[in-house]
Amino acid sequence: MFADASRLFKSFQRKHLLRNTLDKSQNYYNISDNLKYIIISLISCCILLSSFLFNDFQEIFSGMKKIAATPSILVTDYMEVANIGTAFFNSGLLMITGVLISKISKIQMNGPLISAIFTIGGFALFGKNIYNIWAIIVGVYLYSVYQKENFSKFILIALFGTALGPLVSQISFGFDIPMPYSIVLANMIGLAAGFCLPSLANQFVLFHQGFNLYNVGFTAGITGMVFMAIFRAFDFDTDSQMLIVSNGNNQILSVYLMVMFSVMMLIGLFYSNHVFTSLLRIWDKSGRLVSDFVSSNGFGPSMVNMSLLGLISTGYVFFVGGDLTGPTIGGIFTIVGFGAFGKHVKNVVPILLGVYLASLLKLWEPNSMGAMLAALFGTTLAPISGTYGWKYGIIAGFVHMSMVMNVGYLHGGMNLYNNGFSGGFVAAVLVPVFDSIKKNYKVS
Repeated sequence: MFADASRLFKSFQRKHLLRNTLDKSQNYYNISDNLKYIIISLISCCILLSSFLFNDFQEIFSGMKKIAATPSILVTDYMEVANIGTAFFNSGLLMITGVLISKISKIQMNGPLISAIFTIGGFALFGKNIYNIWAIIVGVYLYSVYQKENFSKFILIALFGTALGPLVSQISFGFDIPMPYSIVLANMIGLAAGFCLPSLANQFVLFHQGFNLYNVGFTAGITGMVFMAIFRAFDFDTDSQMLIVSNGNNQILSVYLMVMFSVMMLIGLFYSNHVFTSLLRIWDKSGRLVSDFVSSNGFGPSMVNMSLLGLISTGYVFFVGGDLTGPTIGGIFTIVGFGAFGKHVKNVVPILLGVYLASLLKLWEPNSMGAMLAALFGTTLAPISGTYGWKYGIIAGFVHMSMVMNVGYLHGGMNLYNNGFSGGFVAAVLVPVFDSIKKNYKVS
């Protein structure tokens, strides 16, 4: 019976793979870029449409106006500001926006782009919205025009650079500046920030040597720090300790995530052959920038890896007794996205363990919002455990926990990728030390 079922499944694959072929040497199907776009678009649309399972159109429309007019500095949970449906509608809408911009720019749907789309969708649950992303994106576009280069070269920086969305929202609605002057000023500063990002991002990757996957997060942190210093000089400040989060939705949101990751798993299995072998090949990679699992190991196995990371990261939230909120689900979405671009089970788990151990021994409870976000987003340091081994990954997670709790003040919550900012410093400090230890160990 199982043999017959297997033959039927293989037959169905051959008929419905849209003329894509099996790469027997790599154990995955070489599917067309158009099909990849279709699949990622469908996932984005499902997230958007799922919003109506939680709230009706009127509630979502009203909620979208609320989140567009909130300062949105770290941490602002749109599930609390508006409602669950609005948060998912905003997430799906921004993911679709990212897909459309990428398609129009004719960029390949590879691992980095998938990670960018899922990351923008994750942070659309707590900080990015349809208003505050555009000045950053247009600023990057203007840089491409100034350099007389194709915008497609800078798409990833534009999408990841929306981490500075709160810079636009805070100036628009958070400072005591009369409107419409605040709106004009906010978008002018957003354009300037976006214009600066590409040149800075290319330089700062050398700082952490590719061991911090959120390179634009580090760049955005530096940029946000500079602008925040200028604002404070004019007596404009933010409450960088502000925490607006929802709670009490674990049951329904856990079902939502399990369905989502199960569907992704099925898609991945459908486009994989000997999936376990493919996963082992992914897990053998360090994850250091640039590690595009889609290009090197196939779309199907990458989707399976993404699904597994989603299940593990969701499990971590429940393990520490935490709540599924906009920020924590945003962290889960980001881990899932980077499952196509640097993260896998072997290099992520040691970071989670390191942060968990730190939270047991230090000031913060493991299920506090800061500690959970440090664990989820701290997996930006996954390449350290992938390169040096799990023990070093635990050390990196342990150190990261302290660092990330102290750098938020520098950018005043203007940079949503606070862990990417912290991760850059942690990697810059630890990598030379680990290199020295490894070198001496080999010599001895």
